[in-house]
Amino acid sequence: MRAGAGADEVVVPRWRGPGGRPLRVAHLTTVDMSLALLLATELAVDVEAGHETYGLSAPGRFVPTVTALGVEHVPLPSLTRSWDPRRDLRGVRELVQALRRLRPDVLHTHNPKTGVIGRVAGRLLGVPVVVNTCHGLWASPSDRLRRRLPVYTAEVVASWFSHAELFQNATDRQTLTPWLRAGRSEVVGNGTDLVRFRHSPDERRRLRAELGVADDTVVVGGVGRMVAEKGIREFLATADRLTAAHGDDVAFVWVGPDDPDKPDAWAVAGTGVRFLGERSDMPAVYSALDVFVLPSYREGFSRSAMEAAACRTAMVLSDIRGCREVGVDGTHLLLSPPGDADALTDRVGRLVADADLRTRLARAAEQRAHAEFDQRRIAARSLTTYADVARRRGLGWTEVRP
Repeated sequence: MRAGAGADEVVVPRWRGPGGRPLRVAHLTTVDMSLALLLATELAVDVEAGHETYGLSAPGRFVPTVTALGVEHVPLPSLTRSWDPRRDLRGVRELVQALRRLRPDVLHTHNPKTGVIGRVAGRLLGVPVVVNTCHGLWASPSDRLRRRLPVYTAEVVASWFSHAELFQNATDRQTLTPWLRAGRSEVVGNGTDLVRFRHSPDERRRLRAELGVADDTVVVGGVGRMVAEKGIREFLATADRLTAAHGDDVAFVWVGPDDPDKPDAWAVAGTGVRFLGERSDMPAVYSALDVFVLPSYREGFSRSAMEAAACRTAMVLSDIRGCREVGVDGTHLLLSPPGDADALTDRVGRLVADADLRTRLARAAEQRAHAEFDQRRIAARSLTTYADVARRRGLGWTEVRP
């Protein structure tokens, strides 16, 4: 695919197993939300390629969204996102039973916990192709050794059980490179649905009317789970300061679900920020925003930022790995040090006060999104990786020519 090509120009490679049979491809995550919100395009491309496609995860309210893609959902009820030895052991047993029943040609693992468990189980059970995508290490080089060591050790050991490692950002790959098997890893980036995520003036007007926001009010919004790790504390401080400075000329909103199971779950009361909860009309949300803010402490490769960029929204992101890949500071967006409310207030304040700067950054971000962030390209890269492993292992797959 050439730079800047449209989503419909991505060539989806098509392969068949021995004897020309369809390949069985299984994607493993902890919860069904990851399948539905993070991997929907990848699952849809697998179905388009003619694969028997399975999504393995704990069941929940997103299962109908997954099955609507033509994917068979395989429930693993004991899986959780947090580590729980007793439930995790049951989850491993459920996974082993599912893999023995499905006998997939490919097991593609995602998320930190299922990435570790799945790679080991898949390889020991003889799954022909085991691939993992690192969506972001749960530790960064700036963390203390006692946090980094168990995370890095688990990832490295699990990587020895896979046939290929795909990284969404170069920093994570560079961190683990000394211990990875040579020639078995690559940086593939990340993407989003560029057909769905586009700027819509009509949706902008509709949502702002729903919120009761005037046309000339600058709307600043964050998107993410209600946890401290997403930088909500700094967002609230910025909202307080800029509301005091600009009054009704600026409004602050936050979109995203509660996450009560997390130790840093954030309960908000008595603030000037409107919390809209979880919404299904995210392209409209981004279109309605004048400034998108992501003050997160950790990202693998921010999907919400890519979505905002594709919807032509000016952005302030944390200056961390997983956000820096979205664009260049001052060209496509503004970067702000994580955990620094003063710096965040300064960056957001600049955009609130300068409409020309908002317009310039928003248009540059949109152009970059359509050149670099097509999720179909990432999904096609996964299919090519499967085929590369199959060729290396002599599995007898054949390519179907259009």
